[in-house]
Amino acid sequence: MNLIQLRYVREIVRQGLSVSNASEMLHTSQSGVSRQIQLLEEELNLLIFQRNGKRLIGITEPGEMIVKLAEQVMREVESIRRVGQEYTQKDKGTLTIATTHTQARYFLPPAVKQFMQTFPDVALTIHQGNPVQVAEQVQSGEADIGIATESISAFENLMCLPCYQWNRCIVTPEGHPLLSDTPLTLEKITRYPLITYDFSFTGGSLVKRVFHEADLEPNVVLTAIDADVIKTYVNLGLGIGLLATMAYDAERDSHLKMLDASQLFPASTTYLGLRRDAFLRDYVYDFIHMLVPALNRKAVVAALK
Repeated sequence: MNLIQLRYVREIVRQGLSVSNASEMLHTSQSGVSRQIQLLEEELNLLIFQRNGKRLIGITEPGEMIVKLAEQVMREVESIRRVGQEYTQKDKGTLTIATTHTQARYFLPPAVKQFMQTFPDVALTIHQGNPVQVAEQVQSGEADIGIATESISAFENLMCLPCYQWNRCIVTPEGHPLLSDTPLTLEKITRYPLITYDFSFTGGSLVKRVFHEADLEPNVVLTAIDADVIKTYVNLGLGIGLLATMAYDAERDSHLKMLDASQLFPASTTYLGLRRDAFLRDYVYDFIHMLVPALNRKAVVAALK
């Protein structure tokens, strides 16, 4: 058994059991990957993967345990590598952030700009997805930091720190009846076609729950993961938009009007998630501090402990 074999097992699982995709990601041949998996199974005297001919179609029961342990081993290997880099290439390396579109578009830019100016030799990558995907990427080690709302804090092996709280607004075209029909209520919102976030994104489940508890059903005609997409379709007259208040800019969005909806919904919290057992490079602590000034290295280390 060797680390290469465990790496191959992990990558096959990450690629949905596609050996060809795994070999492409690993920059090696498909036959080489298959051969190493075969050797590992022969050494363990069991099958890790279920097969239909040469095609992998599932993971066996013992294979599930092996995959979990392989992930753990590879995470520890990566931590060892980072320790070495910290002492030999202090200001060089990579930083991968997993986050939702709204956070990437409206929350991260100032910190990202400051970080890239301070650490020009650190390659920064941003992966976008829904909160569950964000959490899973941090858990697996694909991302160093996850930034998303609410549901990311439900993952037990992630340590989540609150970044800030935010709420929502309604955007409409100019002259829309809602603008003069005050005060804004949930019932009034349900009278019009609604364009909002996909309910798996950006606190959408909270919005759904609020309407449900009020025994109301919003007329959702379109959902999107991107606030700019929501505003585009509102501007076309296809409905009113429900989005994060930070996504509305009075100057940039002058063709739209905004109604504060914070009195209708509980505030949402955006969290920063880290894997509890991860070794963090010094510049990762610096990025966190740039993003949330209250989270200095001492505060993050104390939380991880």
